[in-house]
Amino acid sequence: MATPLNACASSQNQATNTQRASDNTHPNGHPHWFSPETGIYSSTYPSLPIPSDPHLDIVSFIFSKNHNGVSALTDYSSGFSISYSQLHPLVKSMASGLHQMGFSQGDVILLLLPNSIYFPVIFLAVLSLGGIATTMNPLSSLTEIRKQTVGCSLSLAFTVPETSEKLGALGVPVIGVPENGSFNSKSKEFSTFHWLISGDPDCCPRPVINQHDVAAIMYSSGTTGSTKAVVLTHGNFIAMVETFVRFEASLYENSGSENVYLAVLPMFHIYGLSLFVTGLISLGSAIVVMRKFDANEMVKAIDRYRVTHFPVVPPVLMALIKSARAAGAGCFGSLKQVCCGAAPLTQKSIQEFVQTLSHVDLIQGYGMTESTAVGTRGFNTKKLRNYSSIGLLAPNMRAKVVDLSSGSLLPPGNCGELWLQGPGIMKGYLNDEEATISTIDKEGWLHTGDIVSFDQDGYLYMFSRIKEIIKYKGFQIAPVDLESILISHPEISDAAVAGVGDEEAGEVPVAFVVKRPGSALSQAAIINYVEKQVAPYKKVRKVIFTHPIPKSAAGKILRRELKHLFMISRI
Repeated sequence: MATPLNACASSQNQATNTQRASDNTHPNGHPHWFSPETGIYSSTYPSLPIPSDPHLDIVSFIFSKNHNGVSALTDYSSGFSISYSQLHPLVKSMASGLHQMGFSQGDVILLLLPNSIYFPVIFLAVLSLGGIATTMNPLSSLTEIRKQTVGCSLSLAFTVPETSEKLGALGVPVIGVPENGSFNSKSKEFSTFHWLISGDPDCCPRPVINQHDVAAIMYSSGTTGSTKAVVLTHGNFIAMVETFVRFEASLYENSGSENVYLAVLPMFHIYGLSLFVTGLISLGSAIVVMRKFDANEMVKAIDRYRVTHFPVVPPVLMALIKSARAAGAGCFGSLKQVCCGAAPLTQKSIQEFVQTLSHVDLIQGYGMTESTAVGTRGFNTKKLRNYSSIGLLAPNMRAKVVDLSSGSLLPPGNCGELWLQGPGIMKGYLNDEEATISTIDKEGWLHTGDIVSFDQDGYLYMFSRIKEIIKYKGFQIAPVDLESILISHPEISDAAVAGVGDEEAGEVPVAFVVKRPGSALSQAAIINYVEKQVAPYKKVRKVIFTHPIPKSAAGKILRRELKHLFMISRI
C-alpha cells in the first residue's frame, strides 16, 4: 500500500503546532504502549474501572451520578427548558405511561425524530423499561424506513406531526412529539404524548435488566458500505459514558456542570446520541438543542446561551469559521472548545480555524456506531498541541494496525487497517451473522475498514477507508490525499474525489469541485494544479463542477452519490 504509506509521512509531518511528548520507550526502541511481540497498541491512559454489576442498566447508571447541573435541555428557538430536577421524573413518567400502554421489556420503539428536548426523555424511558430504542433520520423515505426496520418488530413509533402520516403505513401506533414544551396538550396530535409525560413517576416499573441486554439498534454504513443494524447493549453504553464522555471531562479543570453545549449534531446518530442523550446528562452539563442546523441561528445560539463547547462535523466547522470571520475580532468569546468528528479535517480547515478562533481549543475524535462512539479523542495542553490527529486511544481500548496485503501487524509510523477491541464494541449486526463474523473476529477485534497510523506519541491519524481506495493500474490512491490538495486551492470552497470505472486502468480518480463565487477556474487548471503536487499515477483525470458536495447528516462524503453524478454528467 504505497499510497497510504506516503500519505502517512506527509500528514504526520503537517501536524499543526505539535511538540513531542516525553519519550517513554522500551529498551527495544518502541513506545511503552506498543508491544512488538503482539502488535497491540494500548491506551496511553491508565485503564478505568467499568461497573461490574451485571444488573446495571444505562439509565440507572446515568442518574446515579451526582452533579451540580441546573438546566438540562433547552430548546433554542423557544427558550423552553427542562431542568435536571425535572428530567428524571419526566423519564419515569414517560416510562410509566408506556408501561400502561402495554409496552414491555424487549419491545422495540422507533424514534424518527429531529433534535428535540424530548428526544432524551423518550430514549431513556424506553431503555429504563428494558425496551429497545431504534433511531433514524426523520427525512428517511418510507421505503428506507421499511427496509431498515424490517427485522425489528416495531411496537410503537415517535415522530413529528409532518411524518406521522408517512409512518402510518407501517401498521404500528404513532405518537406525535411536539417541538418544545409550549404545545396544546388538548390537541389531537399531541394528546397521547401529553398523557405520557403527565403520568405518575412513582408508578414506573423496575424490571431486571442485564448489562448484556440490548439497549438500542442504530444504523450504520458498516465497514462494507451497505446499511446495517448495529446492536448495542446497556454495557456498551455504560462503557461509552465512562471511558469517553466522563473520562474526557475529567481531563479538564472545570466541572462538567459548568459547561454549555450546543446540540446541532443529530441525536439519531451515535455521535450526537452519545453526548446529548446520554453522556453529558451524567455530568450535569447544560445542553442547548437546535432542531436543525442553520448558520445564522448557530451564531445567535452561541451568543445568547454563552455556549462553551460545540461538537461539530467538518461542514459545520467551516460554517463556524465563516461566521467568525464575518463577525470580526472578539466574537464567540464564551466558546472554549470545538471538537470535530465523523470525518477528518483538512489541513486548510485546521489552519483557518486556528487563525480565526485562536482562543478556542480544537480537537478531533474518532468513533464508530459499531464501537458506541468510543475510539480516540484529541487532547491539547500548553506544551502539546496536535490539531491534525484524531486523538489518543480511549482508556480500556486496544488497537492493531494491520497491513492489507500481508496481514502483518505494524508498529508506529506505518499505515494499515485499524482494528479495535474494548468494552464499547457492539454485540453484532441484527439478523446478519455473516456480516458480524466478517467485521468482528473470534478474538473480539473490530475490523474498522479505516486506514490509519500511530505516531511515536500515541496519536492516531486517519487517511481513508478501504472501500474508498481507488485502484489505478495496480496502484492504490486514497481520495483524502487528493481532496486535501484540491481544497488548498484558493478558488475551491469544497471538493471530493471518487473512483470511477475505466476499461484500461480499472479505476481513475474524478474530482467533484465547488468553486468559490466569481471563480472562473477551469477543469484543465484544476487537473494541472493537482498534477504538480502528486505522483503521476495519482493525478485527477476528470473534474465535475457541482454544488454542494453530497454529504450525510454526520458530514461524511456520500461517494456513491458522487458516482451517480458522474454517470449523469456523461448523458
